[in-house]
Amino acid sequence: MREFTDREGRTWIASTAEEEGTDYKGRLFLVMRPADEGDPVELRDVRWNSEKTARRSIETMSLIELRRRLRSAVGRATTAVTD
Repeated sequence: MREFTDREGRTWIASTAEEEGTDYKGRLFLVMRPADEGDPVELRDVRWNSEKTARRSIETMSLIELRRRLRSAVGRATTAVTD
């Protein structure tokens, strides 16, 4: 897990969630959760095979990359709600 702030100064936590199933490949995906306990957003197209790899990737992402991925996830979530 990694804590970061968006452009407006709101604190988020980047972490993973696990998809259930028999296929081990890509079962973990990126989740961004607001630190204030709001609704999380998922990026199911950002996947890893192991917790170790996911943790390393999240820890080494730049703040710009985290914010870009968050913007993408929020935009997708908003579009899904309005459809």
